[in-house]
Amino acid sequence: MTTPSSTVPENSGPDSTGRNLTRNNPEPDHRTGHPGRRPSSQPHRPDRRLPWLGPLLRRLHFYVGILIGPFILIAALTGAAYAISPTLEKAIYADELNVPATDHSLPLADQVTAANAVVGDTDATLSAVRPAPEPGDTTRVMYSEPSLGESESRAIFVDPATAEVVGDLTVYGTSGALPLRTWIDQMHRSLHFGDLGRFYSELAASWMGIVAAAGIVLWVLRARRTRKPLVMLRPSRKHKGLRRTFSWHASVGIWAAIGMLFLSATGITWSQLGGDNVTKLRAALSWETPAVSTELGGASATGEHAHHGGNASAEAAGSAADHAAIDPADFDMMLSMGRDVNIDTGLVEIRPPADDHSAWVVQEIQRSFPTKVDAVAFDPTTMEVTDRVDFVDYSVPAKLARWAIDVHMGSMFGLANQIVLVALALGIASMTVWGYVMWWQRRPRRGPVTRFGAARVGRAPARGALNEAPWWGLAAVALGAIAIGLFLPLVGISLVVFIVFDVVLGASVWRASSFG
Repeated sequence: MTTPSSTVPENSGPDSTGRNLTRNNPEPDHRTGHPGRRPSSQPHRPDRRLPWLGPLLRRLHFYVGILIGPFILIAALTGAAYAISPTLEKAIYADELNVPATDHSLPLADQVTAANAVVGDTDATLSAVRPAPEPGDTTRVMYSEPSLGESESRAIFVDPATAEVVGDLTVYGTSGALPLRTWIDQMHRSLHFGDLGRFYSELAASWMGIVAAAGIVLWVLRARRTRKPLVMLRPSRKHKGLRRTFSWHASVGIWAAIGMLFLSATGITWSQLGGDNVTKLRAALSWETPAVSTELGGASATGEHAHHGGNASAEAAGSAADHAAIDPADFDMMLSMGRDVNIDTGLVEIRPPADDHSAWVVQEIQRSFPTKVDAVAFDPTTMEVTDRVDFVDYSVPAKLARWAIDVHMGSMFGLANQIVLVALALGIASMTVWGYVMWWQRRPRRGPVTRFGAARVGRAPARGALNEAPWWGLAAVALGAIAIGLFLPLVGISLVVFIVFDVVLGASVWRASSFG
């Protein structure tokens, strides 16, 4: 659970003089599971198996929340906005996306010709065509231009019944995101700071999974000490102050924990450093997602998604021949040939050859359930099938990866998927805020002010948990930290920062207590 202030008793940790108050701390109320004074009729029952694990996780939970909490909060809020953006863009861009429904549809050749007339004699190159999937939808004729960003295309929206051009917008990636969703996507991904900004989302995604796992363990440890663990599944209404804040934080957190682990695991695949390691691991285990090969005589390649649906589909055709040199009638022919092979859905993208040594590609792009991403490639000279990829032939890990990414993006189950993601994201944001509120509520009421303002802010859980750990516990923690740090480099770097910060803060508190 993303908490700046961990699930610890109110008076735990060093006081303003640096002395450890753990021995005098009131334990959580065994009837409610919330911080408070232990009833005299309930003797303390410490966890004799792993007495050091809870304090260690509480301190880690605390530092992650304090230092990484802002990143998680921003990622949660922008993620909520992105989750609902597909529905928003349908309303905002209704004029470009929708036309009067009719049973009549002109050939793609006429629609492509109309789009070419709008583009004119420019440096744009025809990269793909997406026929109208349903009556009332528009056809997208897409072009690559040197002035566009990575995975971006210029889309001309054409009425399939009249060949009238009704829109001209920049779209992003395989998802075909329109400008609003693209802006939100880049905010969620990098805060519009490019590759440097992507480190923020990688920190948030990496640590969110770790802090959620730590929160689950802390919740279980606390549940084992209470008579009614089910009480901890809902927030308390009778308590006030710290105990009420904690009850909301802990109860919402345990419900959201599985979703947080899921978002963390899928979000890491888009990150710069950790994502590269995920790609290497999938390759080593042969879990890659197959992609149709455009090389004439070539075998199926493997393709990985880019962030929020932007993959090589637009980029692969980025160097396509001048649109004036492509016969618009070929799009009708390729679509018909694709439907004779394995294309049986309305959501289709047709890509012309990138050069004289490349094939035409007809590919399904339906990411909602049931997933349809079959693809077939044709030799432009012989019109023979050179390669095909069928989703049914994907390995189980590849299918799971495809489904997980689509759920993360909110496209798998449509509006219901988006609503769940928004609720989850707002829950994560709320837990982060509650954590900071608890941090403030736990601040010392009296005592000298150190140079770090320790008397003004909340106290951290007591340090020294590893002093109580056996040798195998120390070894497990060290090996686990090294393994996670190597696989997720930003976690390793930030963990070192946590340790340095903790040492400096501890030294400052010790000086304040020793010298005045």
